[in-house]
Amino acid sequence: MSNYEMKKEVVEACHVLSGMGYLAGIGGNLAIRVADRMAVTPSAADYFSMKPDDICIMDIHSLEVLEGDRSPSVESGLHALFFRKRPEIKASVHTHQPVASAMALLNRNIPMLSGEEQRELGEKVPVVGYGPSGTGMLVNALKKKLSPHLNGYLLRNHGIICGARSMDQAIRNVRLIEKAAARYIAEAITSNRGSRPVATVDQALASLAEYQQI
Repeated sequence: MSNYEMKKEVVEACHVLSGMGYLAGIGGNLAIRVADRMAVTPSAADYFSMKPDDICIMDIHSLEVLEGDRSPSVESGLHALFFRKRPEIKASVHTHQPVASAMALLNRNIPMLSGEEQRELGEKVPVVGYGPSGTGMLVNALKKKLSPHLNGYLLRNHGIICGARSMDQAIRNVRLIEKAAARYIAEAITSNRGSRPVATVDQALASLAEYQQI
């Protein structure tokens, strides 16, 4: 795959994820890799207006920018770590999607229950210890949690990151994570409804229902 083809695929994925509401404003980032280079989104860029020329090509080992005039995402180190430690992973996506990000704030792992969820993501999406965005602390926190059997992670108080063998599958995976997060919260609400007003509980469950459809 040429550098331009990598950039084009990243831009197309950005448009898809933005349309889903998983990349808000300039929040979130993603990358794909071929051999020892990766195409990664630039820092502080609007995803709907992004073009292939905006995408940066980087070395996954040195993080040297090989091509591109813009500054790469401050989270480039997270994607590069994923690619170095998991050679079979070809796409890495970091989102601020609403329900899974709530689980990151709650500091709760998300169980993966369906056959597809477990096949693509593993038995759970665990919480990674907190590290400020764009820092080595966050990269090190992810490094401690990375497992060959788990493809998705919650970044505590932040969002999610997940990987896959293709960008299409990575997009599918973030949708699976959102569905599982919504299911977890809905079940928690249902089992602890107690004396809460029925209308309040029903409204909360209705708001989660759309996230359980993929």
